[in-house]
Amino acid sequence: MNHRCTVPQTFDIVEPHSKQLVRGTGMLDDTTLFQRLGAEAIGTAFLVFIGVGSVPATLIVNGDAPFTMADLGMISFAFGTVVIATVYALGHIGGNHINPAVTLGLAASGKFPWRQVPSYIGAQVVGAVVGAVAIIGVLGHKASDVGLGVAAYNEDHVSVLQAFTAEFVGTFILVFTIFGVIHRKAVAGFAGVAIGLVVFAAIIPVAPTTGASINPARTFGPMLVQQFAGGDVKWNQLPVYLAAELLAGVVAALLYGVLTRTPADRHTAGIAVDLGDPDPVQVAEPQASRV
Repeated sequence: MNHRCTVPQTFDIVEPHSKQLVRGTGMLDDTTLFQRLGAEAIGTAFLVFIGVGSVPATLIVNGDAPFTMADLGMISFAFGTVVIATVYALGHIGGNHINPAVTLGLAASGKFPWRQVPSYIGAQVVGAVVGAVAIIGVLGHKASDVGLGVAAYNEDHVSVLQAFTAEFVGTFILVFTIFGVIHRKAVAGFAGVAIGLVVFAAIIPVAPTTGASINPARTFGPMLVQQFAGGDVKWNQLPVYLAAELLAGVVAALLYGVLTRTPADRHTAGIAVDLGDPDPVQVAEPQASRV
């Protein structure tokens, strides 16, 4: 399967033994769509099992003890570390978006082909469901009894507007940061660390309001599994989460483009952007830099 599609000029490389410009190659050149979707599903499953799973694990271990800021910090740390791990472990396969808001933002900004958006989001949702099932498989039905880490807000104290704002702000910060660290002028090699740290940081102020989902797949997967497990699910809140997160992903992507775009950034969308190593091998031949 030939994946040499056009991508941003900054990702162009030249094949060894050839002076002809080959676009869209690099770390993703030999992966099939099946491989990329598999990586997205696995990465999202890891995110949900470790990140979301840390919530019921904490509640089960605590028992009747009150939930503290230290508990929130450990949950945030679990999310951040698994994001770092998946960026470096899976980024070279399919980009490691593991978040529909990221995929949609990349597509809206021209860094990812729209035709692959449905399949990527579908793989992410499947992974989120598998990860949530794994939580129950490991922790037992107690995980469902304590809420399975489903993101929700208290309707008696939090308005729809406040919940929307919290998820929008958290997702915006995440996606905006991702676009910053994958930019061609960003410091190389630290994208995964930066993305993991911003996930850790964003969860802390957002979680008290909405649980800090900041990821549509992470929102939906545990809700679906919790429903089948017989738990209480507030489906009326799902549109608030999805609308805020997806809108934030697009707005963050477009705004970052407005702030940084130069003539060198003209491009056509290709396969994927590897969040772990967004700027692969540089052009080997001087004449190959022509668009």
